[in-house]
Amino acid sequence: MHGMKTTIYLSPGIKKALEYKHAETGRSLSSLIEDAVREDLREDAIDLEAISKRRHGATISYEKVLESLKRDGKI
Repeated sequence: MHGMKTTIYLSPGIKKALEYKHAETGRSLSSLIEDAVREDLREDAIDLEAISKRRHGATISYEKVLESLKRDGKI
């Protein structure tokens, strides 16, 4: 699969870190960036799945949470 060419803007610090990682690993900047984006999207998918599972679970009101925290001496 061939990638699509795109332009991204990075802060100088991030660019420098990528260049160091490229020099250390020999991986292309494109590969490093794509893997980072892929990992971020994977984490989003995991979060969305967890939210979906909790959606049908028991809920507790904000007031009940506060009452519980007060009762337990947390606030």
